[in-house]
Order: sequence, then structure tokens, then C-alpha cells
Amino acid sequence: MSGWIDTHCHLDAPEFATDVDAVRARAAREGVGLCVIPAVEVSAFDGARALAQRLGDAYALGTHPLYVARAPDDAIDQLDQALTDHAGDPHLVAVGEIGLDYFVPELTQGPLRERQDAFYRAQLRLARKHGLPVILHVRRSVDQILKGLREIEVPGGIAHAFNGSRQQADILVGMGFKLGFGGASTYERATRLRALAAELPPEAIVMETDAPDIPPHWLYATAEARAAGQAQGRNEPGELPRIAQGIAELRGVPLADWLATTTANALAALPRLRALPAVKPDI
Repeated sequence: MSGWIDTHCHLDAPEFATDVDAVRARAAREGVGLCVIPAVEVSAFDGARALAQRLGDAYALGTHPLYVARAPDDAIDQLDQALTDHAGDPHLVAVGEIGLDYFVPELTQGPLRERQDAFYRAQLRLARKHGLPVILHVRRSVDQILKGLREIEVPGGIAHAFNGSRQQADILVGMGFKLGFGGASTYERATRLRALAAELPPEAIVMETDAPDIPPHWLYATAEARAAGQAQGRNEPGELPRIAQGIAELRGVPLADWLATTTANALAALPRLRALPAVKPDI
């Protein structure tokens, strides 16, 4: 494998609409060999797939919990059909981004909470049906995510932007999941997250940016700075090596070793990545 794997990067987001090729080229120059582009709703499926194919990257298909309110009633059927239609596409590596979000108030109660839970479980069933791992959105919802995984077994995957407890981390890893770490780990005030990044078993972690979201500290502009006219820095996959350097330093390992470790972890979490041209057959 030549370069880092960004296991979660929304290159199909509107923020990249005008310069995605330049963004991807910058990432390649920084040593990012492969990006995984998770679609967030049915209307994004074709775009994520076409972009991944054109760039030589990977993609996943699913409905994100923040998009369930506007999802069509047949969204699950459309996902099932898309997974069937493109089962032979080596660029399709997972069902995602799916999961639960109990941070946004309107999603935590009533019909929308029930709807996102129903979407989560239905998409787990599709992942099991199609033999694909899942890319999970887990925000203040780890226990409910685990409850679904215990009831509906899937072929592993990645808990994206993990920020739970060590006990929850160990349970997910024991269920065959890797945990995604990115820009949030670069903030010194994120003490619990940085402790996890330093202390988890090496086989537990994969690297991600969640670009254009979750910028590392060097791109973040405070509310005061934004009010004064400073623009918020846009996160890009090219930031991944510097983010990874920070975690390697927390762990006290050489960056080259951390590259090898997290590459192996990504390939274990998303086995279909091995079929892509960017991945050497002997890895």
C-alpha cells in the first residue's frame, strides 16, 4: 500500500464542489494513498460512487442519522437495490454512514428518534444481507449502537469519530470493529480522547479526517476569531499525516510504524479495499 488510508472523508460534500481534484491531489502529495467516501443519503449515492471511481478511491452507501428526517420512505429499499446493483464494484466497501445521533436535540425524542433507530437497524440488516462491514456514526449513542450490534450481527467495520469510554471501546473492538481517530485528537483539552489514542491496543485504531468536518486544532477558528473575520479552516484529507503524527507521538512509536499499523487495520476493517489499485496484492 502506498500511503495513508483516510477511512472517512466526505469528498462529495458541497465544500469540495469547486476544487475536489485539487484537494485530492494535495492529499496524494502529502502521502494519502486512498480515501473512503461515505454517502449520507440516497440522493448522494450516484455522486459518491462516481467520484470514488474517478479518483481511484472507495465509497460506502447509507443514510446518515442526521438525514433520516428528509429521507424518502423507500430509502431502505433504494439502498438494498443499490447494494445489489453494485455488488461487483470493488470501490464499494461498506454500508455507511449509518448510526445514531443523540446530540442534536430534535433527534433525541419522539418520532425522529424512533425513525433514526429504525433506519439504523434496517441498514444493519442490509449490511448483514450483503456481507458488508458498516461505517458507524456514533454521537452520544454508544450504548444504543452496541445494543443494535448485539441484536443484528454484521461483518465488523469502523466506529467513526469514536469518543466513548475505554470500556465501550473495548466492547466494540471485541465485536470486530476498529475505532476512527482524527482531528479531535489534536486538541490538548480532549484529554480522555487523547488517552484512548495513546493507550488502546494498536490493532484498534484507524485514521480518518471526516473532511471537511472536525478540523484539527491548527485549522480551527474560535467563535471570537470568526466574529473578527477569520475564516474557519476547511479540513482536507491532506491533513491526515499530520494528525497521525500527533497520535504516533502520543503512543511513542515511529510514524512509519504507525502508518503500517493503521493501514493493516483499515484493510482488516474494510477488506474490499484490498481489491483497489492503490493497494498492493501482497498486503
